Amino acid sequence: MAEEFGLSKDSIAIWVKQATPIMIKGQSKTLKDVKQLEKRLAILEEENEILSRIA
Repeated sequence: MAEEFGLSKDSIAIWVKQATPIMIKGQSKTLKDVKQLEKRLAILEEENEILSRIA
């Protein structure tokens, strides 16, 4: 496939890794989904910290 489309094997390996589902608590997530959830968690934790300082 790499030769046929002129892609590097490393690029294909990265795409496969990103698209391979990860099972988390019985739910299938992609690496992209996990990264988005981690980013959202960090934002919520920061907001929670700010609110706890106010209270």
